[in-house]
Amino acid sequence: MEYSAQASKQLDTYEAAGFGTLPVCIAKTHLSISSDPALKGAPTGWTLPVREVRASVGAGFVYPICGEMRTKPGLSASPAAARIDLDEHGEIIGLS
Repeated sequence: MEYSAQASKQLDTYEAAGFGTLPVCIAKTHLSISSDPALKGAPTGWTLPVREVRASVGAGFVYPICGEMRTKPGLSASPAAARIDLDEHGEIIGLS
């Protein structure tokens, strides 16, 4: 593994805040065991580049971002799906 300066600083910050024992969930491409989608099969001799580390403290884990991986935003505090329901006639309500 090779940590960017940003990732190293983030890890130090999480450790100092008491989150050093949280489990790790790695965010990388699903196309390869490495972070490079072009490396197929079981490649050897590669280095996993960690460019950033984020913490989901409420969920109880940290996740390094490897290579060019992008993440999607999480749900808001009040997701729209929570307002969708069926009325007494079986009609969907809350979509607009």
